Amino acid sequence: MARTVRDSSLETRAARLRLKPRGKPYYRSIEPGLHLGYRKTRGAGGKWVARHYIGAQNYQVETIATADDFSDADGVAILSFAQAQKAARKRMVVRVHSAAGKSGPPITVADAMDAYLEFLEGNRKSAGDARYRDAAFIRPSLGAIEAAALTAEKLRRWHADLAKEAPRLRTKKGDEQKFREQGTDDESKRRRRASANRTLTVLKAALNRAWRDGNVPSDAAWRRVEPFENVDAARVRYLTIDEAKRLINASGEDFRELVRAALCTGARYGELARLTVADFNPESRTVGVRQSKSGKPRHVVLTDEGAAFFRQLCAGRAGSEIMLTHAAGAWGKSHQARPMADACAAGKISPPMNFHGLRHTWASHAVMNGVPLLVVARNLGHADTRMVEKHYGHLAPSYVADAIRAGAPQFGFKADRKVAAIGAAS
Repeated sequence: MARTVRDSSLETRAARLRLKPRGKPYYRSIEPGLHLGYRKTRGAGGKWVARHYIGAQNYQVETIATADDFSDADGVAILSFAQAQKAARKRMVVRVHSAAGKSGPPITVADAMDAYLEFLEGNRKSAGDARYRDAAFIRPSLGAIEAAALTAEKLRRWHADLAKEAPRLRTKKGDEQKFREQGTDDESKRRRRASANRTLTVLKAALNRAWRDGNVPSDAAWRRVEPFENVDAARVRYLTIDEAKRLINASGEDFRELVRAALCTGARYGELARLTVADFNPESRTVGVRQSKSGKPRHVVLTDEGAAFFRQLCAGRAGSEIMLTHAAGAWGKSHQARPMADACAAGKISPPMNFHGLRHTWASHAVMNGVPLLVVARNLGHADTRMVEKHYGHLAPSYVADAIRAGAPQFGFKADRKVAAIGAAS
């Protein structure tokens, strides 16, 4: 239910009697795009008016009812300040739906999310992350609220509370949600704020779509809500070449093929799981990713080592076969988590890495070996270099790094004691 706004100049008849009569109403904003006004007249009860924002710096003003200046409010012809607010909100909803040629009740946040998720899936974009964030964080707190009744203050509070919530653990469907212990260090706080920002982005995308479709009168409420700053600079974890070899050797036979495929392509787990034998082109030495997170297909260029691996993997098999499988069939959602954890433990990979880290490993070594950022971005499936620069730009050879190492002062420091690097030859 929308909050009743307070105003010391308008909410009581005594306060309104002290106002000077004038043709221009005394306005009070009650939500983004909607003002309630009081037009004071001489010798008669004042009038409540509603002012709706209709775009392009234009407003529509309409009289609602008589104010309860001299007679008690009856809820119909004579309204109190609180009753006038409710009437103004109802008229705004009717006006928006009438202008859009629509009927029925105003849409809620849940309605906006349903339409957005349907749009993502219909346009071959990945809706998995958005669907999870909706079910876990958006719908439980905001789903029943009318989208037009959202306020910046309410959204800011919701966003801040998300950042304070402990990280969720995978929980069996139907069981009470389990949570990981919330860390108090700076990195733990950064991660929770970054996650809250991603959820805010999903919500804003859904609400913006509803607004553009004419289902919500204004986007001002969520436009005023800003994400947490300086929380997206995550430290990218990648394997060294030696660690990658240990991981491969420690993996089970079927999982080993999946790991090798990831290290050769930098592709996401879902992309690899959907590959068919026909997606490998031995002549161009590429792997075709036909269904990606962005919805756009791409061809991943392979090294000679990668092409040889895929050639052996696909030899003598029908083109329609799923390329990468395990004993029970195709790799499904989250099937990679347990074998990845086991392989990290057996291969002494510390700290352990999730499967997505293999994508970071491919990209990090490509950048460190001098592959241009644009080329890396294209192979990973990014439209431009922004994400690659953000995560891997510091690894790229650069004029600045070369100049500093060549010309910055050196002071002849010597180690106080002999320290042998881990893994150094004895």
